[in-house]
Amino acid sequence: MNQSINERWLYLSLTPLPRSFSLAPEEANRFLASVLANSNPFQIMTEYARGLQGVIANESSLSNVIGDIGELSYVGHHIDDLVEHCCYEEIIYLLHHNRLPNKVELTAFEKQLRAERELPAPVIDFLKIAPKDASPMDVLRTAISMLGMYDHRAKIGEPDIAANAAIALSLCAKSATIVAAYHRFRNDLELPPIREDLTEAQHFLYLITGEVPTDTASRVLDVALILHADHGMNASTFSARVTIATLSDMYSAITAAIGTLKGPLHGGANEGVIHMLKDIGELENVDAWVEEKLVQKEKIMGIGHRVYKVLDPRAPHLRRLAIKLTEELGEPKWIKMSERIADIMRERKGLEANVDFYSATVYYSLGIPTDLFTPIFAISRTSGWTAHILEQLRDNRLYRPLTLYTGPKTLSPVAQIESR
Repeated sequence: MNQSINERWLYLSLTPLPRSFSLAPEEANRFLASVLANSNPFQIMTEYARGLQGVIANESSLSNVIGDIGELSYVGHHIDDLVEHCCYEEIIYLLHHNRLPNKVELTAFEKQLRAERELPAPVIDFLKIAPKDASPMDVLRTAISMLGMYDHRAKIGEPDIAANAAIALSLCAKSATIVAAYHRFRNDLELPPIREDLTEAQHFLYLITGEVPTDTASRVLDVALILHADHGMNASTFSARVTIATLSDMYSAITAAIGTLKGPLHGGANEGVIHMLKDIGELENVDAWVEEKLVQKEKIMGIGHRVYKVLDPRAPHLRRLAIKLTEELGEPKWIKMSERIADIMRERKGLEANVDFYSATVYYSLGIPTDLFTPIFAISRTSGWTAHILEQLRDNRLYRPLTLYTGPKTLSPVAQIESR
C-alpha cells in the first residue's frame, strides 16, 4: 500500500515495544483490552488541521457552542434563560451535576461552597511575599499549584471520583480568594475576614474593596461569572482535559488551564479593550482612531470571534449591564465609546462585538483593576474546567494526536564532532 502523507487513511502497524517500555499488569490488561475491542485500533483517519480546527476530539454534555447562529447553552439550557433565572452558584451545580438544583439542594451547595473559601496558611504567606508587580495570572497559577501540596486528596493514578468532585468544589471557592488576597496584599492592605453569608459575586467584591457591594454591582458580576463559566472545547479547557487524561491530579490540570488562559490569543482581550479605550481618550476621537487602525490593518480588540460568525450571544447581556451600571455611576463615556466602535466595525467590516468587548467596561466601571480582568475570567471558568475534568475522568482516554513530520526525509550519518 502506498502510504503517502496525502492519503486520507494512514495505517500504522503494531511494532514490538522497545525494551525500555514497560506496563504494570493492570495497565497491560487495559491496553490489551483496548486492542481486542477494536479490530484495528491503529487505523487512524488523518486529515491535517492546523490548530486542530474543526477536529472533534471528545464528547461533552456540558456546553454547546453553535457559532454560525450565535447560540450558547449549558447542559441543554439556553444562556439567555440561565442569565435571567439563575445565579452563578446554580451554574456551578449545573456543570458539576448535569442538572439544575432545587431550592434545598442549592442551599446545601452554597453552604458547602462558602465553607471552602479559606486558604492554607502557607498559601497566604506566599501571596504576601509575591512580587507586587507580578502578573496576577502568574500568582493565581502558582497558588493553585501550591494548593495541591496541602491537599491529601490530590493523587495521581486511578481517579477517586468523589474526592475529585470535592476538590472541584474547593477550587471554585478558593480561586476568588487567591485573586482578591493577592490584590489586597500588593497594596499593603489586610484581607478582610472570610465570610459565609455572601454569594460568590458579593464575596469577591467584598474582599477586593473591603465593603459589601451594592445589589447592582453584585448582580453585574454574577452575570459576568455565568457568561464565562464554560464555552466548549476552548484552548484552556482542552489543556485541562489533556492534562487530566494522563491521570495526573486536578490541581495540575487547573494549573495548566490557567497557564493557557494567560496567553493573549485566549484570555486577556478584555484588558486590551480598556487599554484601547484609554488610548482613544474621548468619544469624538473614536472615528479617526478606528479609521487609522483599519488603514493599518490592525486588530480592534473585542471585535469578532474565532467561533461565532454572528453576534456573540453573551455580548448583549453585558452590554445591557454596562449601560445600566455606567448610567448609575454617571460615567457613560466608556460605554458610549464602545458602542461607537461596535457600530463602525459592524458597518465597515460586518464584525460584531464579543463578550470581552463589554466585560471590559463592566469590570472597569465596578472599580476592578485592569490586570484582574483575566483572573476574574479564570475564577468563572474554573467551574467549567473542573466540570470538564470530572467528565474526562468518567470516560477517560489519553490524548495522543499525530504530528505531520516536515524534517529531512533522508537519514544522514552522524559525523564526528571535529568534522561538523
